Amino acid sequence: MVVPELRPWRAARPHVARFAGAVRPRLARTAAAVRPRLARLRPSRPAGAGTAAWSRITRSVAWPGTWPGAWRFTVVAATAGTVLAAGAVTTAGPWDSTGQRKAEQDRAVTLEATRGTDHGGRGNAGTPPRGPRTAPSAPSVLTGLGGGATTVKSAPGGKALTGALAPLLKSPALGDLSASVVDVSTGRSVYGDGTGDALTPASTTKIATAVAVLTALGPDHRLTTRATFEPDTKEVILVGGGDPTLTAREKNPTGSASLRDLAGRTAAALAERGVREVTLSYDTTLYPGGQRHPIGVNPNLAALTPLMADEARRDNSAAGPADRVADPAADAARKFGALLKENGIKATPPGPSKSTTRAGTLAAVSSPPLATLVERMLTHSDNDLAEALARQTAIATGGRADFAGASAAVRAQLQKLGVPLKGAVFKDGSGLDRGNRLTAGLLTALLVKSGDPARPELRPVLTGLPVAGFTGTLAGRYADGTAGTAGAAGVVRAKTGTLTGVNALAGTVVDREGRLLAFAFLATGTTDPTAAQAALDKAATALAACGCR
Repeated sequence: MVVPELRPWRAARPHVARFAGAVRPRLARTAAAVRPRLARLRPSRPAGAGTAAWSRITRSVAWPGTWPGAWRFTVVAATAGTVLAAGAVTTAGPWDSTGQRKAEQDRAVTLEATRGTDHGGRGNAGTPPRGPRTAPSAPSVLTGLGGGATTVKSAPGGKALTGALAPLLKSPALGDLSASVVDVSTGRSVYGDGTGDALTPASTTKIATAVAVLTALGPDHRLTTRATFEPDTKEVILVGGGDPTLTAREKNPTGSASLRDLAGRTAAALAERGVREVTLSYDTTLYPGGQRHPIGVNPNLAALTPLMADEARRDNSAAGPADRVADPAADAARKFGALLKENGIKATPPGPSKSTTRAGTLAAVSSPPLATLVERMLTHSDNDLAEALARQTAIATGGRADFAGASAAVRAQLQKLGVPLKGAVFKDGSGLDRGNRLTAGLLTALLVKSGDPARPELRPVLTGLPVAGFTGTLAGRYADGTAGTAGAAGVVRAKTGTLTGVNALAGTVVDREGRLLAFAFLATGTTDPTAAQAALDKAATALAACGCR
């Protein structure tokens, strides 16, 4: 019998071939590194053990917690699996076993290095990254560790860890430093240097924003954009719901809410009412106050309005710096009007208005789940999403959706979690404001909370962290084993932070003994951003390589 080749496979085959060639050297190095450890972990059959019984025991190795050495085997497998999964997802679907997106695995091998620069200049605006695909609500990043941090061997403190980290973190390139390393399984600090010193966090602020909005709304919440209708005046009002990922593009690989779909449904609802001509307006009253961030007009952020399409980008990019339209709400409404016309409805040029209680909803579209939005925000350091989610935190808790209200709401949500907030100052949700102040101790506490099996709603904070050498703002770091970073690719997962004179890195790492550690390094007064970034990368790599006994 001849089985016809599937069409999706024909399309994917050249990508698989290219990817296989790219990862083959790294996979070989990984296999060579883990082969001795796997040999040591292979159990020997004890005398007197029956064949059937021993078979059941050896099969249990695949399930962490059922065999005393299983956690080590699983961690080693997870390290190698990070490389393997990147190729496998091309045919298996948009998700690998750790919850990382297929689109971002592709991005890791097709784009130039971003070098973790979140806010410093245009970066790779000429070659925009593709956006993430639709995500499950809260996939576990600890799958390789048995699905929960409690299965990870506890990390001891001691001189070994200090000896490995201290020389690297004393680099003159780092200036003032706040550093913290915590054992995720116990929450115990295993290294600290200025842990309670509040410094400018740059984009690691987004970790706090993510934890706050997930605490307030949960991972399944969605942001809704509506079209309402005033029958007396035949006015259609496009009502912004605070979703910056709303898209007007024909292709929608991210699963974002579609302005095209909304226009089609609105036109159909109007046609049922016998209405063919309308007055078009738009409502942005969800956000009171000014639309400008204190940094002013900047390619890293659009004007702050609850209504925009494609983050008001003038190009086809999905992340990173880009030129933005001056009035995102008016731009989105104009596009909506043009789409209504395509569907047989004539609309006037749009103007600002407010949807009243007399207006009924004609149609609505909703964003992907909040878990997906949080992951996208963290992976790509998306400033528009960060500011939107901070405002959603305020709205959810009865606050005012402006900078002051959002900052107060974020702080209030974190306070509910009992994390150390002494010295913390919140000025925005993205980290673009230099007035923000966070401590390394706060960031590691938030990461530990996010890994707590009792708080699954926070898991997207960990799944959204960029993966060293593979995704987001870490796609171009660690991948080639640059001096001092060999072995960290796929093992370090961290949020980057970069402003002029500020370099930060905060995330998780599995060390050589299979322990899951949360770390945060904040450096201010840096004069050489390249050297500062290299020092932080080496410190994270040292955590991955250290047995710390």
